[in-house]
Amino acid sequence: MDTDGAAEPGAGICDDRDRVGEIGHAIFRVARAHRAAAGRLLREIGLYPGQEIMLGHLGDHGQTRQSRLVVELGIDPSTVTKMLQRLERQGLVERRADPTDRRVAVVAITEDGKDLLGRIEDSWRRLDEITCAGFTDDDRDRLKRILTRLEGNLAPCEEN
Repeated sequence: MDTDGAAEPGAGICDDRDRVGEIGHAIFRVARAHRAAAGRLLREIGLYPGQEIMLGHLGDHGQTRQSRLVVELGIDPSTVTKMLQRLERQGLVERRADPTDRRVAVVAITEDGKDLLGRIEDSWRRLDEITCAGFTDDDRDRLKRILTRLEGNLAPCEEN
């Protein structure tokens, strides 16, 4: 603002305090920065964002029908197919016919994929360290509670 109280041209355009939807904008920016940081860490171990979730799911739940992965992970079928193709080329998963229904593909994590799970966990721990640098334990606990509440508030808005 200038000395007579009139706003300067462009003042407040990037100032969240004056923006409608300031919380939404802040969440969007944090999510974008978090995803970028995750992507950098995952590339260090040869993965793209999202692939670590697929591998973790297969590691936790074992062999799964490809169609179930679409439902369980909430990912578009074409994205699941492309992700599995990449993971299969890397030798981290294998697809084969379901023994009970040869028309259906099942996906399983390979030994190489299982070996990578520890490095994925290390990457996520490192991402938490980067994300919460300078936070006290109380700050981190408060942030977890707030994020859990936000997720609960938004859950009814998810598409089914």
